[in-house]
Amino acid sequence: MSENFRSNGAKKIAGDEHICALKNPPPIKKRLIAIYDALLNHFGYRHWWPGDSPFEIIVGAILTQNTAWKNVEKAIDNLKRKKLLSPKRMQQVETELLAELIRPAGYYNQKARKLKAFLNVLFENYCGSLDELFKLDTPKLRSELLSIWGIGEETADSIILYAAFKPTFVVDAYTKRILTRKGIVDNDAKYADIKQLFESNLERNIKLFNDYHAQFVALGKNICQKVPICGKCPIRSL
Repeated sequence: MSENFRSNGAKKIAGDEHICALKNPPPIKKRLIAIYDALLNHFGYRHWWPGDSPFEIIVGAILTQNTAWKNVEKAIDNLKRKKLLSPKRMQQVETELLAELIRPAGYYNQKARKLKAFLNVLFENYCGSLDELFKLDTPKLRSELLSIWGIGEETADSIILYAAFKPTFVVDAYTKRILTRKGIVDNDAKYADIKQLFESNLERNIKLFNDYHAQFVALGKNICQKVPICGKCPIRSL
């Protein structure tokens, strides 16, 4: 693992009430580093998140809720054909038309409203400028995003990490499944517990947080599925 990715004095987490659902916290830093190294060696650098602009990444983060990425790609292709992948153009389009264009992503009426909710905040508070929104420090930006209807913790963190390029760890269903099966967290571990686990033990490095999340997605999709293929797991021995 690159020295740039190693933590410079991780915080002690034993006894921290915020991460009470974690198992055996003291040696966790070495385990997290070893897991990442093994996944990187197996899958290679993932170059995630796909998107031609920060706004496209934001749209993808909202559309990917409760659906497969292949469906999101179809919806984004529709938006590209109509030249709607800019805040101003999408703000101007009728919600009904927007919903029809993103139909492949599922829950299209709700997701159209979510996109509009984000855009309303962007234009009302930041003159439609992502640059102005992203000037907020990470805690304030996260709070602002979470205040928007339809944006939860995973979506907010995805926007912060992949679109705003600020270090925050994204937790998804794959992450919890893998960590639970490895005995690192319990089934009742909350999103904040798992997020704090990584952010307390690894250097707050954008590239590392980006790729670590992508490695978990690759492992969860291809090997650590609902019915796991444990014989092919690159971190089985760990």
